[in-house]
Amino acid sequence: PRGLASRGCVNAPSPLLGCSFARGHGTACRRRAALSCRVIGAPRGAGESAVGGPGARRPWQEHFVDFPETLTLKMVSSQPKYDLIREVGRGSYGVVYEAVIRKTSARVAVKKIRCHAPENVELALREFWALSSIKSQHPNVIHLEECILQKDGMVQKMSHGSNSSLYLQLVETSLKGEIAFDPRSAYYLWFVMDFCDGGDMNEYLLSRKPNRKTNTSFMLQLSSALAFLHKNQIIHRDLKPDNILISQSRLDTSDLEPTLKVADFGLSKVCSASGQNPEEPVSVNKCFLSTACGTDFYMAPEVWEGHYTAKADIFALGIIIWAMLERITFIDTETKKELLGSYVKQGTEIVPVGEALLENPKMELLIPVKKKSMNGRMKQLIKEMLAANPQDRPDAFELELRLVQIAFKDNSWET
Repeated sequence: PRGLASRGCVNAPSPLLGCSFARGHGTACRRRAALSCRVIGAPRGAGESAVGGPGARRPWQEHFVDFPETLTLKMVSSQPKYDLIREVGRGSYGVVYEAVIRKTSARVAVKKIRCHAPENVELALREFWALSSIKSQHPNVIHLEECILQKDGMVQKMSHGSNSSLYLQLVETSLKGEIAFDPRSAYYLWFVMDFCDGGDMNEYLLSRKPNRKTNTSFMLQLSSALAFLHKNQIIHRDLKPDNILISQSRLDTSDLEPTLKVADFGLSKVCSASGQNPEEPVSVNKCFLSTACGTDFYMAPEVWEGHYTAKADIFALGIIIWAMLERITFIDTETKKELLGSYVKQGTEIVPVGEALLENPKMELLIPVKKKSMNGRMKQLIKEMLAANPQDRPDAFELELRLVQIAFKDNSWET
């Protein structure tokens, strides 16, 4: 089914080549804090003034250099560590460049964030805290190579828990919701991350015919990524196809499916250890959050209420998988862009599933919409993922196991 989204998320697309930064449509953030709206992929002209472009001089090359790990230095004589090739996306949150590492010629994505507003600082620090807290890499989670903090002509590599005065000023800005440093100084954060060359999940799937092999691969990759994040005490809070990137650069044959990368951790939350036993890792399913945020069509009912755990990520993934298997889309009224996402029809209006379940927890979801789109086991799993009561949903580890069982033990369903 395809409906007109009269209440879709505000879209601000960016011509991104799959980097994780100035992403797709803007996120409708229901925050009770200072951050009231997060528009990451604003059109050209929003946020910072344009820098570069085809044939333009590249003034950033004199700034983005080989930074020592502990010292703060003036950028005058160091040789650049990265060559920024071109701008591939920008918005009110930052500018994204495709770059290469000089020593290895490997491609990376470099995001430059201007810390001129508390909202920008908060989003940047949340992403930094989440990605820097991960001690190992996962093939389906975007990897942070390094983060550099720049103040005017001074730079330093940023590390988690640093005592640097520059870093602490950013933390204070985020906590207080007001600039805690001299506003006359130019503060920037540079994120060096994986470069993804295949766009996002929306673009990839909707430009191709439905494919059972691709669907199976994507489900397994996403469930593995989510289990990894929850194992590392990270709740994403904004899972959606726009925030899932596609990497095709390592494909050697046409038989291989592309690699997915869960990205955009600007709304994520790292759950800290309990006060009673700091040595014991906290369970993300017992870490209750109260800030209602995310993108409405993927938000669980309890998120709308402002009392939720990591089970909200399970709900969001359920919406994504359901929409992927049945190619359920809606049209955003602002941009007319077609987006993958499940919903409930109420008369002529389409309503987010989470909002509808909040109003009527006993509502029976019509899964599947198409009779032969999935078998009974898949249908049951999606229904459990979208249960109104989060306790009735599987956790990420059970979800991963069950999807593996469905993928490899039952070949009777078609998509």
